[in-house]
Parts: sequence; C-alpha cells; structure tokens
Amino acid sequence: MNTQANCESCALHNKANLVKLGIDLDQVDYVIAMAGNPNTGKSTVFNNLTGLRQHTGNWPGKTVARAEGGFSFNEKRYKMVDLPGTYSLLSTSTDEEVARNFILFGQPDVTVIVVDATRLERNLNLVMQVLEITDRAVLCLNLMDEAKRNNLEIDVRTLSKELGIPVIPAAARRRQGMNELLQAIEDVATGKYVCRPYKIKSRSTKLNHAIAELSAKLTKQFPNLPNTKWVALRLLEGDNSIIEAVRNGELGSISAGESGIQA
Repeated sequence: MNTQANCESCALHNKANLVKLGIDLDQVDYVIAMAGNPNTGKSTVFNNLTGLRQHTGNWPGKTVARAEGGFSFNEKRYKMVDLPGTYSLLSTSTDEEVARNFILFGQPDVTVIVVDATRLERNLNLVMQVLEITDRAVLCLNLMDEAKRNNLEIDVRTLSKELGIPVIPAAARRRQGMNELLQAIEDVATGKYVCRPYKIKSRSTKLNHAIAELSAKLTKQFPNLPNTKWVALRLLEGDNSIIEAVRNGELGSISAGESGIQA
C-alpha cells in the first residue's frame, strides 16, 4: 500500500461547486461519489453504507434523480452521492453528463466505482474513464458470490497493483466486504493510501503535443479549472457540452469556486 503522512483534515472536494450542484455540506468532513454501470449492485452498496440516512431528489435543472446519504466512520462524517448508472462518461446522455461533471468539477474526496465481478472486462471501460479524471478512487468488486458460483477467479491483489487503487471484493446483498470498503474509503480520503491510477499511455506524440498546447491555453483562460489535460482531450474529440461550456464561459464559472472545506 502506498502511504503518506496521515492528513485527517485534508478534504479536497470543491465546496463551492458542490453547493452549486445542490449538495448540502453542513457537518460533512468528506464527500464520496459512487459510480458504476447499471446492474452492478451499486444501489445495494449505497444502501448498505448509508442505511436510512439518505434522501432523494433531482439534480439542479435536470430530470435525473439523485440519491445522497451520510455515514460516520472512525469519528469522521461522510456525504455519499449515488451518481446515475452509466456505461461511460463521454456525455452522450444527460446521465453521463451529470456523473462526469460531478467527478470533474465537484472533485469528491473519493470516487467509489462499483463493478460486476462477473463482467469485469466490460465494466473496466468506465473504470478507466473515471481514473482519467480523478486520482482518488476505490474499486468495489461486487457480486463476488456470483463470480464464485460461475467458477470465476479474480486476482484482486494484481488488479489493485495494475489499476493503482484499492480493490475491495464484495457481495453487497450479503453485506460482505462493506467494512473493508469503508476502511479503503477512509484510507484514500485521509491520504493514508495514495492512489497511483493507471493512465492511458498509447496516445501518439502528435496528440500529446496538441493536448499539452490546448491545456496550456485552458489554464491561462480558466486558472482554477481542474484536470485541464482531460478537458483538452474532450475538446479535441469534439465533446459538444465541453465546447459550449468554453464558448459561453460556463467552464470558468463552474471552476472558479474555492476548493476544499475545513473539517
């Protein structure tokens, strides 16, 4: 496990942006996002962690439902937001746009990615996209009971090493792995575990040069914009929502809030 000096009050989420997104941060130390493909048991994991301390509503200006809840662990207070189930973050639907913008602009302290252990290869597409946006993530390898029933074996330690983040095997319907998941969330949130996420390295020299050049221009125009390289790549790929956000200045207003919150 990668470690650094423990920093129990070093929440890194973007308070101003989260408030814009309608998140109540009263008496909250850390903000956790929960992402995953549909039908991975994500809601079951969410319910196990938050219990009855949750409520539902819609995202501001959207018809997309949002569930959020809270829990305490080792005397720290966590707000967990269950993002819409999506297969990608490429913003081809409102659900994908909501999930992507929350991770990119809200900068949650930890993003928990719930995957189906019986369909791991299919689920890794979303995992890699999340790791392109954030360096703070935990993989919840759910439905391990189904994987075992189908004689599927997963080398959890190697998977964790390759991805550079904690990987927690779980069977949420049986409440298995939940305590280990809570501990992993705390370790990443406090900085006890420093993630070293796998990044795609197969881009051409020409594309990398274009990303660097555009990223520099974005930094100049939007000094507080997180992850300019990822935003630059989306612009180069023709992401209409990001292009429009640059044109109308929304990207600047979204990213201008003060980052962080005092615990």
